[in-house]
Order: sequence, then C-alpha cells, then structure tokens
Amino acid sequence: MSHPKRFQRTPLSAALGVALLPLVSSPVHAQLEEVMVTATKQEASLQDVPVAVSALTEESLNQRGVSNFSDYLIELPNVSAGGAGPGQSTMYIRGVASTTPNLTTSGVAGLSPNVALYLDEQPMAQPGRNLDIYIADINRVEVLAGPQGTLFGASSQAGVVRLITNKPDTSGFYGRVQAGASTMKDGEANYNINAMLNIPLSDNFAIRGVIYTDEKGGYIDNVAGTRTARESARFRSGSTIRSNGTEVGFRGGFQQSVTDFSNVTFLEADNADLVEDDFNDTTYSGGRIAAQWDVNDNWRISAGVMAQKIESDGTFYTDPNLSDDYKIQRFEKEFVEDEYTNVHWTIEGRIGALEVLYTGAFTERETDQRTDYSDYLFIGQYIPYYICDYYVSYTGFSPAGAGTPSGTCQAPNLYTTNKVDSEFTSHEIRFSTDQDKRFRVTAGGFFSEMELSEIVDFSYPGSKFVNSYGGGYNGTGLGFAENYNYPYDGQGGYKVGAGPYPRDTVFRNDILRTDDRMGVFGEVTFDLTDSLSITGGLRWFEYEADLAGSANGSFYNMTGTDYNKFGTNINDLYDGDQSIRWTYAGFFPYEASPVYSPSNLPSADDPNYQRIVNSIYAPDKAEDDGVIGKVTLSWRPNDDHLWYVTWSEGFRTGLLNRPGGAYQAANDYTVPFEVKSDELINIELGWKLDMLDNTLRFNGSVFFLDISDLQTTIFDTSIVNLFFSDNAANAEVTGLEGDITWAPTGNLTMGAAFSFLDTEITDTLTPSTDVQEGLELAYAPEFQGNVWMRYEWTMGNGWMAHVMPSISHSAKSYSDIITINRMDVPSWTMANVTAGVSSEKWMVEAFVTNLTDEQVVTGANYVNDRERLALAPPTTLGVRVSFDF
Repeated sequence: MSHPKRFQRTPLSAALGVALLPLVSSPVHAQLEEVMVTATKQEASLQDVPVAVSALTEESLNQRGVSNFSDYLIELPNVSAGGAGPGQSTMYIRGVASTTPNLTTSGVAGLSPNVALYLDEQPMAQPGRNLDIYIADINRVEVLAGPQGTLFGASSQAGVVRLITNKPDTSGFYGRVQAGASTMKDGEANYNINAMLNIPLSDNFAIRGVIYTDEKGGYIDNVAGTRTARESARFRSGSTIRSNGTEVGFRGGFQQSVTDFSNVTFLEADNADLVEDDFNDTTYSGGRIAAQWDVNDNWRISAGVMAQKIESDGTFYTDPNLSDDYKIQRFEKEFVEDEYTNVHWTIEGRIGALEVLYTGAFTERETDQRTDYSDYLFIGQYIPYYICDYYVSYTGFSPAGAGTPSGTCQAPNLYTTNKVDSEFTSHEIRFSTDQDKRFRVTAGGFFSEMELSEIVDFSYPGSKFVNSYGGGYNGTGLGFAENYNYPYDGQGGYKVGAGPYPRDTVFRNDILRTDDRMGVFGEVTFDLTDSLSITGGLRWFEYEADLAGSANGSFYNMTGTDYNKFGTNINDLYDGDQSIRWTYAGFFPYEASPVYSPSNLPSADDPNYQRIVNSIYAPDKAEDDGVIGKVTLSWRPNDDHLWYVTWSEGFRTGLLNRPGGAYQAANDYTVPFEVKSDELINIELGWKLDMLDNTLRFNGSVFFLDISDLQTTIFDTSIVNLFFSDNAANAEVTGLEGDITWAPTGNLTMGAAFSFLDTEITDTLTPSTDVQEGLELAYAPEFQGNVWMRYEWTMGNGWMAHVMPSISHSAKSYSDIITINRMDVPSWTMANVTAGVSSEKWMVEAFVTNLTDEQVVTGANYVNDRERLALAPPTTLGVRVSFDF
C-alpha cells in the first residue's frame, strides 16, 4: 500500500490551501494541490487521512480577511459558538452544545469545553472563555470534527480546532507587512497592521517574529432608558408567562402578588450619562517570537513566546425589542481586559527507528471585566431585599398596614467586577514508528494542570441607602452591615483575607479551581491489504477537579454573617471530612453555628435537615478514570479515492458544584455535589474523493452521535438562586457534512461547504422540568453552509487581478436546552465580496462584508428573562494591502 511522503518543511510549503485550494495550472486545465495537515499528530496529506478534517490555510485566511475567533467561525459550517464579545465565547462542533456560557461564574461554575483548542502542539482551552488568539502569520486553522479523544484527550469530545503557526525557516531572510482600514455602516472605522520577519542566523538556526495591532471600531449604540425595581421578578403575579412561552417559577415564599404600591417610592436608574454611539470598540495587540535549531539531521529544538492583550468596551449583546438594530440599554460602565502570555518548547528527533517528540507549554492569563448586571432584576427575586427598604418586601409590620408595602426602592443599577487569573501547564511525549511501514504506531503520555482563581463582586449600589430592619450599617439604620469573608480555622476565601467587602458588594465569589489531567494513549494502524487498513486506538485517562474558597453574600444584616447557608464556605463543603458548619437564619454570629457530622445530626423536623445531611457526605473532589477507544477501517480503491468508517468515543471532565446539596422538595431534587464526565459515541462514514483529473474534490461524512450524561449549566430560582451544573440529559445527533472544491479552468475556482444536523434530547436525567425530551440541542442549526467563487486573470507586467464573492447561511437554532433560559437564535445570511490586484510582492484589494446589511446572529442569551442577541458587524467597506520582501 502506498503511504503519503513525510512532509519536509520548505520556505513556503506550509502555504498550501484547503478551503481555497491553490492550483497547478497548465494551458489545458488546473489541478488542486495537495494539502498537508496534522490531524493524526503526523504530517500527511489531507486526502490520505481517514479523519473528518477541514481547514482554512494561510492563503484562504488572508483572502477572506480572517483575523479572530468570530471571523473563522462564519467560514466553518460545522462549528458554532455561544457567548458574545472577544475572549468571551465557547466553541461547539456538530451541534454538541447545551447551554449559553455565563461569564460571571465561569470559574466557579463553568463547564470544561468539549471542543479542544490547540495552538500548534499545546492545548489552550479553558472553562467558560476560549482564548481569542489573533490570526497573524498563522499557517492554517484545522478543524477535526467528531471525538478525537484517543490522541487529544478530554476536551476533544466533539472535536478539535488547531491553529498552526508558521515556523522559523533557515532557507532565507524574508518578511511581510499587512495593513487594512475599513468603515462600518452607522459604525466606527477599523484599522489594523501586522508585520512578520524571518531571520536565519545560520544554516541550522532561525528566528521568526510577528507583531500586530488591530483597532476594531464599535457598532452597537447604548441608548437612553430608565428602569425601576417595580419591574423586579419579585413583584410579578403568579403564573406569569415569559416571552419565550415558559412560566416563571418562584422560590418558596417569594411570590408577591401585591398590586398596591402607592406607598412605595421607586427611584429610577437612568443611563443618560452612559448614552453613547458605537460603544463596543475593541483593540487586539500582541506578538509572537519563535526560534528553531536543527541540531543535526535527526534532532530539532524549537521554542517560542507569545503575548496578547484585548481591550474592549461596552457589550456585544443587543436588544431585539428596541426600535432599531444594534441597540442596547446599559446602566453601568462595562469593559474587559484580557491578556495572556504563553511559553512553549518542543524537542523532536529520532532514536533508532522511532521518531520522538516532547512538547511542553505554560500559559498565564489575566482577565479583568466589569459588566452591567442590571438585567438580573428581571429574574432575581431577591433584588428588592437588597435595594428596597425592609417594609417593601416584608409587609407584616408595615407602617402603611399589614400586607401593604411601604418605603423606598433605590435605583436598580447593578454591576459585577470579575478578576480571573489562570495558569495552565502541559507536557506531552510521543513516539512514532516509520509511517511508510505496513504496521504503524503512535503512542505517548500527557499531563496537564490548571489553576484558576476568580474573584467576582456582585455590586448593588442602592444597598448602601436602604432603611434596613435592625441596626444597619454602623448603627445608622441605613444599608447592610459590613459583610466579611470570614476565615474560620484557616478557611474562607482563597485570595482575600479577613476584612469587610466594599460597601455595595452583596455577593463575592472568591474561588480557586484546579484541574489535573493525565493520559496514556496509542493508535496502531495495520495495512490488511494494499488498499485496506485498520486503525485502533485507546486512551487511559484520569482527572481530578477541585474547588476551594468561598462564595459569601450579605445576609443577616445585624452581624454581616453568611457562613454556611448557601454553599458559601466551599473549603468546608469539599474537605471530605464528613462534617459541615451550618449557619441558621437569625441574628447570632457565626461562632454559634453548630458543626454537624454523622454522629451529630440536626433534628429530623429541621427544614434544612436534608441539605445538611447531603453536605456532610460531600466528596473531596470530582475525579474519574477510564479508557476510551477508537476503531477505523479505511479503504483506498485507487490513489484518488478514500473511504472510511469510524467508531470512536469522547469524554469531558467533570466538576464540583458550588451549591451542591441544595434540595428542592417539590421534585425531590438535590443539586449534585459532583457533575460526572459526559460521554459521546460516534459512528461515522466518510469519504475523500479527487475527481475529473484532480480538478474536483468532494470530502464529506455522515455520522451518528450518542451522548450520555450531557453536562449543562442551570439557573432555576425555584431550586436555588445560584448557577449550578448537572448531567441533565441524554441526546442524539445525526448529521451530514462536507465540502466541495472545483477548478474548471486555470482561472476559476468554486467551492461550497455544508452541515445538516438533526439533534434531539432523548432522555431527561433531572426530575425538574428544566430539560424536556424531544427538544433540539443548543447552537445546532439544521443547516449551515457557504458557497464561494474566485476568478483570477492576468493583467500584464507581472500583475494579476481577482474577484471573489461568497455567501454564508445558517438556519435557526436555540440558545439553551434549559427551557426557562431558551430562546430562538434567528437564521441569517451573509454576503461578502472581494476584488483586487497582486504581484510577486504586492497585494491590494477592496472588500465588502455583510453586503446586504443582514443581522448576522453569532450568539444569544435569555438567562435574565430578556432577549439578547450578539450580532456580527453591519455592512463594512474597506481595503487591505500587503507587501512581501
């Protein structure tokens, strides 16, 4: 059986295309060139790899103007995302998605991603927030669809996205400068520039660097509006139906159907000082430098450092119920600063007949974010407790008469500040036998550890002025008493010691989350005949996930104590010692709280009995180990056709729940302490066909996914007023995906890519009504696709001209599998066109994106009972220039 030749790096060999394939032309016709990928952790031709892999190469990335995460998502039909804004989204492949990510609790409650993000050999995925790595001097973006767990591990349950950089090159000195400018309809201007330089310092040592800055103007307007606490969820009548058709669920004792508020003064939140057009501007800036040393003919050492900073203002969500598109009403200033530094190193070579590779990386990331939290008013039934005088909420002894609310409600302008620091270290060693032999092996081991610390302050400025019941702040009668992050026997918050919170902070998450993973893996391929091969793979895995710290809130305002009532002392809950210190409602200090254990249980008629008993037996950490596998049978009837069938498994690591043990009697439901790993089985038939003398290429696959114990994040105030996660459902996905490229002449290339999905929740695993059988999964449109064409012609004097129109379309999908948080994600169509000229050194082109000014919806959120849509930019007209030297 013939095998693909080992790929040798040459100056521009990595620039081969795939989504827009370069051509080998002749006077008669053109042929599509070979494309090299590393989907099996071995460099091979895309057409020789029995894996569903698609890619955008450096040439096609440049031709389409792709620069960041949201850009390349639109170009890849089998990839979608939830979230909104730079560095604030989560990727999904083949419709395996359950929920909209919630960034205010991404550290304490964020699910591990089920799509792995790799930069070269290093995993980069993190809970809740994918790194938004800027596309500069990137050789290609590879998308491996379906579970890749045997080679890539836990987060590759649904697939892998790999960003492959251009490497230092010893063949010569060269560089490139690229710049662009554009303007948006009813928006601001955009400017970007990046520069790459490759410097050989000897015949076996070279360095390569790139720097970039990209200023993306805003296009969403913060418009004038007012809001009062009268709109609070607490004051809605029973059986209120939300705009998504679901009924509001009330926590016990918190349905307030009073309609006479004549004795209440509602102060307005007014955003007049924050009104601004185009307030969501963003700047990417950073760089990367790499060095490569060819020690001898058998060994190579490479290393690199990269750093990036994103600064963004405003929000990328809009309100579809306002009169115009691209509008929102925000009542607090918002921004995000997201920066990371990454150091990576690789040693590769040969020991006898074995190829050996060791790679390691360290990534440090810091995120500071301030978010308007005012929309929580519409779902947070406790809000009036914090920003209204006591007798507005508790009317039994109201001066206006029993049952009649009286007093003042402060303005409901709420915000959060979020500081997340993470460190991620990974190591992998691999061994491979000669890939030209009939029997081929790739095997190795992997270890990673992550530490993620998060401090989130939920701030309600009006809480400082309410007329409280009791002494209030310093005996003034106004505001809550000082609230502390009490350490008790060395326990308490992770980063912040004893001392009061800021006065308007009513909740604080002060969390350390750790995640350690190990794996041993191997894949073996054996050629049964010259045309038939079988591949088998196994991976043993083990993981441990832990939480430490506290999540305190401002309750019991005479003492400021909130010790162990609402999952507050996470250290105590998850120390594995079968005891729990429990704080009861009342006005006594925390020292008086009893410590319960199996030999000292509360009275059986204690309303907290079940939760206390649950908490005593909470685990020390979330952990699991196991083995997953893969079998592929591939058939190559000739050099141009490849068929394969695959059975494979994927998994995602579990986590601990902050409010673990919370109990809902109505459905006899207990929030689990530990969320288990969810698992996926994939059965797939794929093909890779080169036809018509290699001028037509058709790659595709049909697949069936069986998902067990699907993880999701739930926010249901009828259970607990905190986000938690659960293995909520089993589900199935049936799909068809493919891409076609045709070069009928040496001047014309056309292509299309598509994804058809049929997703369904087949079983619900939670006793609540939050998940329902028969519903589709989140962010899983029944159809996504694109078509494009590129025509090139010679102008003379070494210049070529080109024109390239393209259209992308996505059908409707949904934002969540949780019914109360679920909303439609509308369908969209985007048309783009590019035209320009190029020579050996220069390229100049004009472009228009979103030509018809369509609302292109890239995400949606209904968690706070209000529709919010994330939109791609409106019609944008610009020019790009590049110069090679």
